[in-house]
Amino acid sequence: MGGCVERPIRFVHRGRVVEVSGADTTRTLLDWLREDARCNGTKEGCAEGDCGACTVLVGTLEGQRVHWKNVNACIQFLPMLDGKALRTVEDVRRGDGTLHPAQQAMVECHGSQCGFCTPGFVMSMVQVYERDRAVGCTPTRQQLADDLAGNLCRCTGYRPILDAGQRMFELPGAELDSEPIVHALAALRSDPPLAYTDARGARCFVPRTVEALAALREAHPDARLLGGATDIGLWVNKQLRELPELIYIGNVAELQLIDERDGALHIGAAASLEAAWGALAQHWPQLTELWLRFASPPVRHAGTMGGNVANGSPIGDSAPVLMALQARVVLQHRSTLRDMPLSDFYTGYMKNELQPGEFVRGLTVPLPRPETALRAYKISKRFDSDISALCGAFALDLDGGVVRAARLAFGGVAATVKRAAGAEAALVGQPWTEATLTAAMAAMASDFQPLTDLRASAGYRLQVAQNLLRRFWLETRTDNPLPAHAVSVWTREVTA
Repeated sequence: MGGCVERPIRFVHRGRVVEVSGADTTRTLLDWLREDARCNGTKEGCAEGDCGACTVLVGTLEGQRVHWKNVNACIQFLPMLDGKALRTVEDVRRGDGTLHPAQQAMVECHGSQCGFCTPGFVMSMVQVYERDRAVGCTPTRQQLADDLAGNLCRCTGYRPILDAGQRMFELPGAELDSEPIVHALAALRSDPPLAYTDARGARCFVPRTVEALAALREAHPDARLLGGATDIGLWVNKQLRELPELIYIGNVAELQLIDERDGALHIGAAASLEAAWGALAQHWPQLTELWLRFASPPVRHAGTMGGNVANGSPIGDSAPVLMALQARVVLQHRSTLRDMPLSDFYTGYMKNELQPGEFVRGLTVPLPRPETALRAYKISKRFDSDISALCGAFALDLDGGVVRAARLAFGGVAATVKRAAGAEAALVGQPWTEATLTAAMAAMASDFQPLTDLRASAGYRLQVAQNLLRRFWLETRTDNPLPAHAVSVWTREVTA
C-alpha cells in the first residue's frame, strides 16, 4: 500500500492529539466539528467553499513554527487533517478569557450584525494577524479586503469589519500560543503514512513520497486523486457522489515544491494555488490582479494548481494563463516521466491524455522573455470569489512591431480550455496594428463553439472574447498604448 499503514486519523485539536476512526473517508471537517467535537462556533452556510462561514485554521509545522492557513471546513475531508493542527473560533481566546485582538476589534468596531458570518471573519482576521505580526507589517485596507474576499456578510457589514481589521493591529496582544502544538505536531511526524478504511469499506491513502504515490496509483488506477478537495468536496456535498477509493497527495512534500531551474519555473502538482499564483505573479506582475480574483484565500490555500489543471474544468482560470505562457504538463507512470504542451492535454469536456496508473507530477513554465507582451482578464458577475463567465490570457512575441508568435487562450468559452488557432494565425507575421487586430477578431468566430449557460450566452461570450483581444491591443499597441494607471482602473471596472 505504498508504505501506508492502517491506523486512525490523528491530528492536533485544542492542544492535544485527537484520534478519529470509523468516520467516513469523505466526512467533512465541518460535520465532525459540529456533530462530534461539539464546536458549534464554526457555521455551515453554503457547503461549497464560497461563503466563509465555516472558516478554520489548519496548521503545519515548518521548522519550529506552525504555519496557519485559513480554509473552508465544509470541503475538507477528515483524512486530509492527518498530521496537522486545527484551530477554530473556540481556540483563539486566551486561557484567562482575554479576547484575541481580532475578536476585540470586532466588538469595538461593531463588526458583527446578525453574527452568523462573524466566526468565519474572525478566523480569517486571526490568520492575517498571525501572518503579518510575524514579519512586523500591517496590511493596507485594500490588502485586508483581498484577504477577506472569501468571507461573505449578507448584512453588508463590510465597512466596520474592515475597520476592525485595521484596529486589531493597534490593540495590545500577542501571537497565538503555539508551543504545545509544535511539540504535538513533532510527535505526529513519527506516525507511519496513513491508510484509512471507514465502516463502509471505503479507503483513503495518504502517501508522503512520490514513489509511494506512484505505487498506489499503479495498484489503484480507479482511485480518485485528492488535492485540496475544492472541487471534489462539492461532488460529495452537492452531488452526493460516492468515492470508494481516495489517494490524498497533500502530504507528498516533493510535489509541493516550486523552484527555478534550466530557464523554467517548476510547479509541483500539490503546490497550493496561492503559492503557485504567487510564484507566477513574481515573474509576471501582469498576473497579480487575476491571482487576487481567482477564487478566495481559503480556496487558494487548500486547492492546488495541479488539481485545477488535471480536473480540466472549462472555467478553471489556471489553464488559459498557463497555455499563454507555453506551459508543459509533466505526467508520471511508475518511475517514467513524460511531458507535453498543456494546450495538447485536453481531449474533450473533462477529459485528458492521462493513461491508467498515470498522474500529474507538475507543470513547467518557461521564464519570461523581454519581447513577450502578456495580459490576462477575468470576466465574472461578482468582483471577488466568483467563477469566470470567461477568462482570457494573451501572449505575443513582438519584434519591431511585428507579431512573431501569438498565444490566445480562453476558458469558459467552449467545452475545454483552448487556444484560438485561427486568430493566432491571423496575427503571426503581421504588424501589430488595428487592421491586424480586426482580422484576428473576425477569425476568432470560427475558433470556438461558445456555450450558453446561467453565466452567459454564447453570443455574449464570443463578443466579450473579441473585445478582450481589442483591449489587449489597446494596452500593448506599439504606437500609443494606454497608460498604466488607465489599465489598472479599467481592470477593476470590467471585472466587477
